[in-house]
Amino acid sequence: MSATIAPAGVRDIAELRQLYFDVYGNGYPVPLGSDPAVMRRLLTDGTAHWLTARTHRGDIVGSAVVQTDPGSRIGKLVGLAVHPGHRGDGLASRLTGAVCDAAFAAGLLDSVFATVRVVTEGPQHVVVRNGFRPLGLLPNAVEVDGCESLALFARYADGVLQRRARVEHVPEPLAGLLAAASTGIGIDCAGTGRVPVRSGSRTTAGSGPIEVIAAPAFVRRRFLERFPHPDDRFFPLHTPNTVLVAADGGFEAYADLDPVAGSCALVAVHPRASALTGALEALMTAVTQAGADYVETLLPLADTEALEIFLASGFVPSAVYPAMRRVQDRLHDYVVLSRTSRQIDFRRAAVSPLLQPYLSAYLSAWAATYLPPHEVSL
Repeated sequence: MSATIAPAGVRDIAELRQLYFDVYGNGYPVPLGSDPAVMRRLLTDGTAHWLTARTHRGDIVGSAVVQTDPGSRIGKLVGLAVHPGHRGDGLASRLTGAVCDAAFAAGLLDSVFATVRVVTEGPQHVVVRNGFRPLGLLPNAVEVDGCESLALFARYADGVLQRRARVEHVPEPLAGLLAAASTGIGIDCAGTGRVPVRSGSRTTAGSGPIEVIAAPAFVRRRFLERFPHPDDRFFPLHTPNTVLVAADGGFEAYADLDPVAGSCALVAVHPRASALTGALEALMTAVTQAGADYVETLLPLADTEALEIFLASGFVPSAVYPAMRRVQDRLHDYVVLSRTSRQIDFRRAAVSPLLQPYLSAYLSAWAATYLPPHEVSL
């Protein structure tokens, strides 16, 4: 049965909620498909492109959204859902292509990214058919039907990748990830040198108790006070709702913590990332106790000092996002580092051939981080 692609409206909220329930049951961890207030805001504030697929009778059988962060020129494909009774005829692919085309049409975006479940290969093929390129894997990133891993993909506007700023060197543990990106994205990383990570263990020396303040309105105000300039708070589509504070006042780590999804994004650190040196183990314990088994942070690929701090504390290179941030006429690469407190199990993951190099790179980096050297050499 053919379906018509049309914009969503406020009048569709109840039917859209029913669609997401039919597709995901009670396990959908994103308020976009369950919280009427969030859905109304996205439909009315001009920050989202939301399309539906309707039958000839007007019933909604599919939905897809590109949520945008205009200041960063980045969008995110979210909420892709097709009713179980209408799968198999390419509707997911049609919706994906249409909503991304609509988002890029205004010329205000450099890229749109998507985090895709890897319980089956189908969603991976849908985004690839619509111009998305693989960027990496995020193991144990979300609680949906149990603890699941996600794959990161991005689609770029024309000419964006050709304006990437050169990165002279990166820490050696990122070598495998960059090699995978050279193949999967088609970028040239041959000129990026590798430097060994400075010696040091995952020490907890000097780290004391960490206080967790989960007061979203207060945290947002405090965050803007600490980081008044937009250039200092780059983490697209993440707004901190929690601040983790060293008892001695040595740092404030701002996080977007979602206990429902079991995930946490470290958005920014005041006064600087180096303030976390020696404290990341304690911070991980505090985040886990707050309900998040997965923690990620986003850092410039060129920021060797910050990368080394997280690498030395058990964070593993998970994905690279080339040309993510525009500064004047150049676009800068970023890298996602992640750490999970749960055992990683890829036996249920359906990793497509495009993602295999990233899986190999992640496994090698994880082994080098967590296994004794003689075991890694085997």
